[in-house]
Order: sequence, then structure tokens, then C-alpha cells
Amino acid sequence: MSTENPSQRSQQATGNSFVGDVWVNYKRWMIKSVRNPFILTGSLLQPVIFLVLFTQVFGQVATSAIGGNGAAISYETYLVPAIAVQTALAAAAASGIGLVNDIEEGMFDKILVSPMSRTGVFLGKSLAEISRIVAQIVIIVGLGWLLGARYATGIPGIVGILIVGIVFSLWFTAFSNIVALVTRDQESTIIGANILQFPLLFVSSAFLPLSVMPGWIQTIAAFNPITYGVDAARALTLGEDVMTVIEVTRFGGVWDTLVPAFAVLVALDVVMVGAAVVMLNRAAKSAVQ
Repeated sequence: MSTENPSQRSQQATGNSFVGDVWVNYKRWMIKSVRNPFILTGSLLQPVIFLVLFTQVFGQVATSAIGGNGAAISYETYLVPAIAVQTALAAAAASGIGLVNDIEEGMFDKILVSPMSRTGVFLGKSLAEISRIVAQIVIIVGLGWLLGARYATGIPGIVGILIVGIVFSLWFTAFSNIVALVTRDQESTIIGANILQFPLLFVSSAFLPLSVMPGWIQTIAAFNPITYGVDAARALTLGEDVMTVIEVTRFGGVWDTLVPAFAVLVALDVVMVGAAVVMLNRAAKSAVQ
């Protein structure tokens, strides 16, 4: 006589597993991205425009500001880490839009009433978006090199920038999906993501050193996740400690930036991803009822 409980028998009967659920959702979202070129190019176009225009239009003025801060680097080198983080931010913002499309097409409700793991559903979707983010950051890093940016830490530093982009994108991907689940409307999701995206970029260390900015911006930047993502990517680009909002001297060199930056970003990821999974579970219960 079998001692398996009903849920175990159901899982075996459907052939489901957590890894299988992750893979199915990863593959579905990758195919969906490839079939919609706007998803691939839309979130990349804006950061590319920022990179080209900011370096060409404001390059000389910004380089003077950086030089006055005691740094002997080009603005291209200074800006690329910020644009890499912006790319991750823009791609993560598009995550919620994709979920709204699923809701409008009825696919979301079908997934909710299936025996798939809700965590697996979210993780598979997130991994597909992370794959896209990695590809886009590689493009930004390459374009930055062509414009004159240089990476003091070489290939390991570039790999580190990709990791920063991944860790940074998770919290905003989760936020974008939460907005989609709450509003279930494409326009509201776009507005909700953009309301945070652009103000946070300009009140961070993304485009200029915090030391040349007004005091109120410096205060906000200390609580701004973008500051920690940009500082981590910039530390890997320059190969030195660039953190200004948290003074850490215990680890030495670039690690004095990376350790506190990753601590803040990982904590934020855990909170936001957890909230997104809870929202998915609630939506699943409502669908079943």
C-alpha cells in the first residue's frame, strides 16, 4: 500500500517538478521575448541614447566635475557603470508589462490554476529577463569601450558588472510584477515603474559624484538602491573604493564598496521577491475560488 500523500501522487502524475516548472516558464518567456523585438530593443534604446548623448554633449563639463573630485578618468569610463545599471532597471521595468499581457490574454489565469510552483513560475520568468539583461549590459559595455571607456579590472571586472546588474535587477523586476498584479493594467504598470525609475536615477551617484550635488540629493542618495548598484559597478570598473554613502574600511580597496552595496541589494531582493511570490499565491487562491 502506497504511503505517498495526495499532493505527491498528483505531482508525479502531472510530471511536474520545481526545476521543470522553472525551465518551462524560462523557455516560454525567452520565446515570447524573441518573438517580440520591441521587448528586446525597447529597454535598450533609452540607455544607449543616454550613453551617447551624455558623453558627447556633457562629456567635457562632467569630466571637469569628476576631475575636481580628484579622479583622473574620462566621463565615458565614469558613466558606463551607471548606464549598465540603468539598462538593468529599464529591462526589469518591462517585466511587469509582460505579465499584464499574460493577464489580458488569459494565460495568467491558466498558469494560476495549474499545479505549477508559484516560486518556480516567478523564478523562470525572472531568469528569462536576467538573460536579456546580461545580453544588453554586454552591448552597453562594448559600446562604452568604442566611445572611450576603459575597464581597469579587465574581464573579471566586466563579469562583476554583469553580476551587479543581475542582483540589482531582481528587486525592480519583483516590484514591476507587484505593480502589474495590483493594477492589471498596462498603462498603470508603465506609469508605476517610470514614476520610480527616472527620479531615482537622477538623485543617485549615476551621472555625477555626490560631492558636487546639493545636500538634499546626497541625503536621498543614501537611501536610493540605484546608488548602491552604480557604486558597485563603478568600483569594479575603476578597481577602487568609490562608496560615499556608507563609510567602510574593513575589507580594503574595491571590497569596501562591494560588500555594503551587495548587502543592501541582496536584502532588498529578498524582501521584494518574497512580496512578489506572496502576491502570486494570493492571485492563485483567488483564481481557484
